[in-house]
Amino acid sequence: MPSRTDNGVGVQVEDTRICVVMVGLPARGKSYIAQIAQRYLQWLSIPAQTFNVGNYRRNDAPQPTADFFDTNNAEGERKRRAAAEAAVADMLAWFRTGGVVAILDATNSTKERRKWVSDVCTQHGIEVLFVESKCDDQEIIMANIRDVKTTSPDYRGKDPEAAAQDFLNRISNYEKIYKTIDEDGDEDEYTYLKIMNIGKQVIINRIQDYLQSRIVYYLMNLHIRPRSVWLSRWKALDELDSGVCDGLTYQEIKDRFPEDFAARDEDKYNYRYRGGESYRDVVIRLEPIIMELERSEDILIVTHQAVLRCIYAYFMKKDQAKSPWMNVPLHTLIKLTPRAYGTEEVRYEANIPAVSTWRGKGSTAKHENPTPESL
Repeated sequence: MPSRTDNGVGVQVEDTRICVVMVGLPARGKSYIAQIAQRYLQWLSIPAQTFNVGNYRRNDAPQPTADFFDTNNAEGERKRRAAAEAAVADMLAWFRTGGVVAILDATNSTKERRKWVSDVCTQHGIEVLFVESKCDDQEIIMANIRDVKTTSPDYRGKDPEAAAQDFLNRISNYEKIYKTIDEDGDEDEYTYLKIMNIGKQVIINRIQDYLQSRIVYYLMNLHIRPRSVWLSRWKALDELDSGVCDGLTYQEIKDRFPEDFAARDEDKYNYRYRGGESYRDVVIRLEPIIMELERSEDILIVTHQAVLRCIYAYFMKKDQAKSPWMNVPLHTLIKLTPRAYGTEEVRYEANIPAVSTWRGKGSTAKHENPTPESL
């Protein structure tokens, strides 16, 4: 029988490996979708990694003009192909180290390129899930272009208007060769999710297993419109359910339950209080909330420290094992703005005197100054 591996919160798979292959024209939100899919999977403790072909291409062509992407540019075509091959080679090496879900972030706009990726993955026993983002809503496209010209490494330091025009020319070059998945009816054997106009319509084809369906369900719930998530902590709200330790200080827990105190310090994310809950339990409870957050536009969340740590770790792609040790100060408003190349963070402090409730590993102090790595 195949070995059974636990991957993430509530996910059991039998040697499942999936390559999520992004498809679509530039400015359709592919990189954003790739980043948040990786973020979601990592948040659930599923090993996931994004391989952005553009990052590999920048090694040879750091800031190319639109002409580089012209189908008649043989040198540009050679470099783009080499970048794709390098990304796929690194992806295969990553799978050999225990990776579960890889996300290949590129246009993959031709049938030939998609067949090549599919064939390579199939030869290595890797499932392929194509995710295409189609959009003909000019308002959404222009919003994405405005975002790209200010955040993409291709246009860093460039005049914004010139960058926007060059990017439009790049899109025109891709439109000459772009074929949507199964446009001619000869890609029906592929497993794919097609998202049109940020979720107004979706097409799902040949989903094979539970992990694929979980990824698809998540992607069906998101949108790519610009928005911000605001976080704030309210001290009157309860922390984790600490079971038999409820109401005790850390010193009292250490005195009465020394083994539990040590076990929690050793693995604070997975440790569950007797009769209580762990941070992992909180993540399981929060998953439906995360789905709603991805469907929402601007939103303010006021909650207690443990939940804020989990939500912050989700948006900032932080290691879950470290999230229980993060400092979330009182009287601070945290603004998180998801972008295609990461999440921007701004903190607004009210400068109201307040004691720190952060505690370092092994400490029983009621009040302790946070260490630099916890900030």
